[in-house]
Amino acid sequence: MATINRSLAKTISWRIIATLDTFIISLFITKELKIAGIIAALEVLTKTFLYFFHERMWNKIKLK
Repeated sequence: MATINRSLAKTISWRIIATLDTFIISLFITKELKIAGIIAALEVLTKTFLYFFHERMWNKIKLK
């Protein structure tokens, strides 16, 4: 069973990778550095919490 610290570490490492991806895609679509940065910043806030709670819920599921 994963610990909270492990879930936090995975959340942070994944967030870095995923946010870079979002930033690059946003920059490609908008061609605006500032807008891409705003999109990436908002994505960090929302998806960090979503991922952490998703990870914790999966940790409670007992699969055979």
